[in-house]
Amino acid sequence: MRDILLTFLMALGCSLVVAGAGLLVLRGPLRGRSVTAHIVVLLLVTVLGVLAGILGAAMEMFISDHDLHVLLIVVAAAATVSLGAGLWAGRRLARASMWADEAREQERQAEARRRELVAWVSHDLRTPLAGLRAMAEALDDGVVADPETVAEYHRRISAETDRMAGLVDDLFELSRISAGALRLTLSAVPLGEIVSDAIASAEPLAAAAHVRIAAAPSGWPVVDGSVPELSRVVDNLLRNAIRYTPPDGTVTVTGGAADGEGWLAVTDTCGGIAEGDLPRVFDVAFRGTPARTPTGSAGGGLGLAIVRGLVDAHHGDVSAENLDGGCRFVVRLPLSGSDRPGRAGTGRPGAPATAG
Repeated sequence: MRDILLTFLMALGCSLVVAGAGLLVLRGPLRGRSVTAHIVVLLLVTVLGVLAGILGAAMEMFISDHDLHVLLIVVAAAATVSLGAGLWAGRRLARASMWADEAREQERQAEARRRELVAWVSHDLRTPLAGLRAMAEALDDGVVADPETVAEYHRRISAETDRMAGLVDDLFELSRISAGALRLTLSAVPLGEIVSDAIASAEPLAAAAHVRIAAAPSGWPVVDGSVPELSRVVDNLLRNAIRYTPPDGTVTVTGGAADGEGWLAVTDTCGGIAEGDLPRVFDVAFRGTPARTPTGSAGGGLGLAIVRGLVDAHHGDVSAENLDGGCRFVVRLPLSGSDRPGRAGTGRPGAPATAG
């Protein structure tokens, strides 16, 4: 019994010395290091503790060199397996922790965007509603009686109602994109026809703003896409360009095919976008600096966010860049099988076809 107790105490003492040294390492040089490093050090402390205990017990027991070598070989084999398993588990835990951190950061960013969107939409709904209420009360109370003013009030009520309906429509479209509920019916879409229809729809808005729209006469590719969604993309880009282009300015629409992709570029003469705003122009409810905010009735800050969501759903890409005196939005989409290189008009966004 006395020999057993002495052997135990010897092994315990040696193991405690190693464990103490390991704790000092964990609390010192390894503070703030990765999960993998901590797991490996803990396993090393365990293995070295066992090894120290064996060596201490062997000194007390005076076992043969052969038996000691056998014990050391067993410990080495177990240590190899333990360290390998610990390294594998540590890397998995580190990867899972990184993914969890990224997910939490994305959730925080999404929540911040949702709060920002609610704030913007609340403002955009509250302001026209207050105006509508005031005009309706003026008409009901007979404060406004002359036919010309009554007609003007009716016109303004109709315009504000249309704007609010458009905002609600944008919110619905954005919710479909965000929820992953957007289902596209892809087909071969002539991009020139989409652009032609969008320009015809935007002409009254451009005329009211004294802005000219110019489009390339030819060279339009055929892309894989869904007609309603691509129509909305082009329409949103055109209306955004018209809104920010000063009177007597020009909005130019060009297109072509390059590197297996069809592209569409909408160029305006807005004076450019602040460099700090360029990475955020496609964010929900982002309207830019006050210097870029248009006078008069602005949009809800959702149009470009919808453009990015719809283009992403088509496995395409959209970007914005500054030019001399204005900016350009470029949409790139996969070419249709019938419009691969050699069959379509060619060109690059940096060298657009001549505008008509």
